[in-house]
Amino acid sequence: MANKRIDEPTGIETVGHEWDGIEELNNPLPRWWVWTTYMTIIFSIGYMIVYPALPMLKSGTEGLWGWSSRGQLAEEMKAGAALRKEASDAIAATPLEALIKDEKLMPLAIAGGAAAFKQNCVQCHGSGAAGSEGYPNLKDEDWLWGGTITDIHTTLEHGIRASDYPQTRTSLMPSFGKDGILTPAQVSDTTAYVLSLSGKHPNDAAAQRGAASFAANCVACHGADGKGLRQFGAPNLTDAVWLYGGTPDKVSASIHKAHAGVMPGWSKKLDAVTIKMLAAYVYSLGGGEESAAAPTTPASGTGNAKP
Repeated sequence: MANKRIDEPTGIETVGHEWDGIEELNNPLPRWWVWTTYMTIIFSIGYMIVYPALPMLKSGTEGLWGWSSRGQLAEEMKAGAALRKEASDAIAATPLEALIKDEKLMPLAIAGGAAAFKQNCVQCHGSGAAGSEGYPNLKDEDWLWGGTITDIHTTLEHGIRASDYPQTRTSLMPSFGKDGILTPAQVSDTTAYVLSLSGKHPNDAAAQRGAASFAANCVACHGADGKGLRQFGAPNLTDAVWLYGGTPDKVSASIHKAHAGVMPGWSKKLDAVTIKMLAAYVYSLGGGEESAAAPTTPASGTGNAKP
C-alpha cells in the first residue's frame, strides 16, 4: 500500500507492487461486468439444482425437474413411432390397388418407399432410379414383367432369378453362340435382324437371313413381331430401350452369350409393409401402369426395361 503512486502519463493510481521495474495500474472492472459475473454464478448454481448437471460414478444428478435432453428425445421418438405405426397399419390394411387411389395414404407410402429405396436399391438402380447398363431404369414405361403395382410388388417380393425364392420370376435366354445353337454367321445375321426391328439397321440381305434364325429360335419368347411377351419376361426388341446396350457389338454379345441378371427377393429381408411402400414408390416414378389398362401379353421393353 505504501508504494502506491499516481502514474504520470495516465493519471491512474498503481496497485503498489512492482516487478523488475514493471508496475500495474489499478484499473478495476466496470461494476456492470462484476455484477454480471455474480449473476452468472448464481444462475449456474440454480441450473445445477434444477437440471441434471453433475456427473457421478454411474449416473448423474437428475435435477429437481427431472428433465433431460435424452428423455425428451426418447419421448419424441416414441411419439414418432406411434405416428409411423398408425400409418404403417393403415397401409398394411389397404389393398395395393386401393392404395394408389388413396390420396392420404399413397403419399405416406411413397415417402416410406423412397427411404427404403435409398437403403436397399440405389446400389443397382442408382439414386435417381434411372439405372445403368444391366440395371433397369425404373422411371420409363418399359417393363419386362409388368408395371402394375401388383406386378411390381410381386417382383419385389420374390425377385428375378433369385435361387432361394421358389416363386421368383424366371426366364432363360439361351446362349446361342456359346452353346453352338447358332454359327457365328447366324449370330451376325440375327443381330442385323434384331437391330432392323428398331430401325437401327437396314432390312438388307443379312437382316433377311437373320429373320429366319429369329423365327426359328426367338419368336417363342419375343413374339413374331419382336415386341416381347411378359409372361416370359422377354424384352421388346422394336423400341430404343436396351438393358445391355443397343450397338451391334452389344446385341451380338447378348445373342452369343445371354445375360441372366439377378434381382434379390426382398420378402425375407424386409417386412411386408416396407415392400408395399417400395412398390408404391417405384410405381410412382412415372412408368406405373393401371391394372385395367394393362394388356395380358403386351410388348415390353428391352434395355433399361423394368422388371
